[in-house]
Amino acid sequence: QVQLVESGGGLVQAGGSLRLSCAASGSIVRIDGMGWYRQAPGKQRELVARISRGGGTNYADSVKGRFTISRDNAKNTVYLQMNSLEPEDTAVYYCNAQGMVFTPTLKGYDGWGQGTQVTVSS
Repeated sequence: QVQLVESGGGLVQAGGSLRLSCAASGSIVRIDGMGWYRQAPGKQRELVARISRGGGTNYADSVKGRFTISRDNAKNTVYLQMNSLEPEDTAVYYCNAQGMVFTPTLKGYDGWGQGTQVTVSS
């Protein structure tokens, strides 16, 4: 079994900051791409930011210059530093990871965390 456990969500005022973390654990052989997505009430889940194993990144236009994604490959952990938060950033944030796992044979993996709520008040 492989688990993605997120932390760091909460309530913050507009202009504030939060840092999300997501740690992958279990029978992991290798984690390649990792990313953060979000889903606001009544809307589809959307990409926030992704990072490759080598550190290449891409961001949604709405968060460029405000959010920074990073990762620690040794810890199979991805982070999302969110600054200058806006009420429009309010959503459930989900971690995604892709790679190879051994459960009980070697196979590809594409999994999601349980989500963490981020609420930005105006």
